[in-house]
Amino acid sequence: MRAWRRLTRAHPWHVRSAWMLVALWLMTLHAGMRAAHASDERPVAMPSALHVPVPRAVAQGVYVMQGSGDAVTPANRGVVANNGFVVGPSGVTVIDTGASYRYGRAMIDAIRQITPLPVQLVILTHQAPEFVFGASAFRDRDVPILAHRRAATLIRERCAICLKNLQRTLGDDEMAGSRVTVPERTVDETTHIEVGGRQLDLLYFGPASTPGDLAVLDSSSGVLFAGALVNAGRIPELRNENIPGWLDALDTLRTVSPRVIVPGFGPLVTLDPTGRNDDVARTGIYLRELDAAVRQAYGAGTGLTDAMHGIDLPEFRRDKLYPVVQAQNVQRLYLQLEKQ
Repeated sequence: MRAWRRLTRAHPWHVRSAWMLVALWLMTLHAGMRAAHASDERPVAMPSALHVPVPRAVAQGVYVMQGSGDAVTPANRGVVANNGFVVGPSGVTVIDTGASYRYGRAMIDAIRQITPLPVQLVILTHQAPEFVFGASAFRDRDVPILAHRRAATLIRERCAICLKNLQRTLGDDEMAGSRVTVPERTVDETTHIEVGGRQLDLLYFGPASTPGDLAVLDSSSGVLFAGALVNAGRIPELRNENIPGWLDALDTLRTVSPRVIVPGFGPLVTLDPTGRNDDVARTGIYLRELDAAVRQAYGAGTGLTDAMHGIDLPEFRRDKLYPVVQAQNVQRLYLQLEKQ
């Protein structure tokens, strides 16, 4: 302070003013640095934890995590599809992994709440984005990932686009860590495997809802994970389908006589002995009626736009996705007829 008084007495007023401005600037700078330091000490806001479905035991050692069955939106954070796991005497097999790395991590945590046994294998039933992007969380833990060879090819060739679409819908933060994870193990046909002391049948019926659909049957319990082959309370989204093959697959699936079916979307399915009043039958009815209606409209010269707005299947109006996906499915089949 004494030095400051000597300085102000020794210099004219305009010099003293300049020194006062410098002192004021230094005080402001110091205050700003203190504020920045205080800001650094405040906790950084982290994204909220992803709440995944609680695993539900549907048989001894077989657990299902049932999604909402809705379309992917920021509100549901992509938790829409069904997946699950099978616990054997020495390890766990995971069947489908959800729509994001964050979901895969949460699924691993959910499994740990059930058993301390290690996850020994992940099986992807098909390549749809709601089922595959959690696989990266398992890959980071060196868990092998298996799919049909054609599904693995589609993941390699097309899932980068699917990932970008999910990032646009859910945001980069929600999809952080998610990446295209190509299965390193593949099968070409129906295959029997043992994982963790549990006997599993990987059923391949040929090109159906996708070129590489697998259904996974746990032999001891009779629980069948049907993947994209069966939807319950939600109309199928046609993406890479072969409708005649799909219908054949549904018929063949019945001959397996599963005790309970885990569909790709929606609640569990129990087969009706008559073959008419269950969601396996409804999936087939939807495909047959849709295909017939589009073929009829195309043959009658109905334009694409009129067909998209005019083809209605009243029995399925209350199913999830119908208001949006019905017209998209019509468009897809119509354009395929134009190419023939």
